[in-house]
Amino acid sequence: MKKYNFSAGPSILAQEVIENTAKAVLDLNGKGLSVMEISHRSSDFQAVMDESVALFRELLEIPANYHVLFLGGGASLQFCMVPYNLMRKKAAYLETGTWAKKAIKEAKGFGEVDVVASSSDKNFNYIPKGFTIPEDADYFHITTNNTIFGTEILEDYDSPVPMAADMSSDIFSRPVDVSKYAIIYGGAQKNLGPAGATFVIIRDDILGKVDRYIPTMLDYNTHIDKGSMFNTPPCLPIYTCLETLRWLKKLGGVKVMHRMNQEKAGLLYDEIERNPLFVGTAEPDSRSVMNICFVMQDEYQELEKGFLEFATSKGMVGIKGHRSVGGFRASVYNAMPKESVVALIEAMQGFEKMHVK
Repeated sequence: MKKYNFSAGPSILAQEVIENTAKAVLDLNGKGLSVMEISHRSSDFQAVMDESVALFRELLEIPANYHVLFLGGGASLQFCMVPYNLMRKKAAYLETGTWAKKAIKEAKGFGEVDVVASSSDKNFNYIPKGFTIPEDADYFHITTNNTIFGTEILEDYDSPVPMAADMSSDIFSRPVDVSKYAIIYGGAQKNLGPAGATFVIIRDDILGKVDRYIPTMLDYNTHIDKGSMFNTPPCLPIYTCLETLRWLKKLGGVKVMHRMNQEKAGLLYDEIERNPLFVGTAEPDSRSVMNICFVMQDEYQELEKGFLEFATSKGMVGIKGHRSVGGFRASVYNAMPKESVVALIEAMQGFEKMHVK
C-alpha cells in the first residue's frame, strides 16, 4: 500500500533526493568511497559544501554581507548561541508556541528578556499583532512557523533592532527578504534534509559586540572563519541538503515552491471548512501553510480515534496531532506532493460518508 508521509519531522524528502543520497552513500561521484567515509577536508567534500552554500545564496537571494553556515546541535542549540553571541543586556522575543518558549527560556540566562507579545492565552492558535519592539533591545527574535499549533508568520517584519528568526519548518517555502534579518537559523529536518544538520544565515556586522567569553564551539566567528569546517560537520545530512537544493532549483526555485505550497494548503483548508466532521484550530489569518492542524467538531469528538485508524488504513502516516492540541496535524512541507494532500482529502470525505447522514 502506498504511504503518504505527513510527519512533522523528520519529515518527507523528495524521492529523487533520497535516491541520489542513497547512491552517494554507496559511492560519491564515482570515487569508490561513500559520502559517509570521505574526509571532510577532502576536495570532494569541500565541493559539496561549496555548492550547498552557493545554492543557499542563489535560491534565497542572500546578500553578500551574510555568511551561510552548516552546524550541528539543531535549532535547540541556536536558542543558546543566539543570546550568547548577540545579547549584551536585553532582547525582545515574540512568544508564539512551544519552540518560542524554549528559546525564551535559554535567553533568560544571558540577560533581560522582554516578551513583547504572546498568544498563550488561546493555546497559541494565532499570531499576535500590534506589538511594539523595544528600540533598546539588542535583537528581536521570532519563530516564523509553529509546527505544533499550526500558525505561521507570513511576512517579513520591519524591526528597529536586529531581527533573529527560527525558520526551521518553513525555510525555502516562500520568498524571504533576508536583508530584514540579522540571523536566520533552523534544523534541516523539515524542508531541507534529514536530522543532524543545522543551517545559519548570519549578517557579518552583528558579531563581536558582547564582552563575555564565548566558548569556541558556540562562537559564530569560529565557524565563519573555518567555513563550517572547524570540527567535522554532519557530512551525510549536508549532502542530502545539497540534493534538496538541487531539486528545488530544478523545480524553479522558491517562488514556484511558494505557489505549490499555497495550492496544497488551500485544498486541505477548504476541505476542513467544508467537511462537517472537522474544524481547524488556528485562526484563519494566522494559519500555517506548512502544518495544518484540525480536530473533530464537538459533536463528533467520539470519532477521533476512528478517523485516525481509518486514515491510517488508507496509507496516511504521521497525522496524529501533538498532545498540546490533539486531533490531527498534516505537515505539507515542500517535498509533499499534491497527490498526497488529495489522498488525505479523499479519506476525510470517505469517513464523512460513513458517519454523516
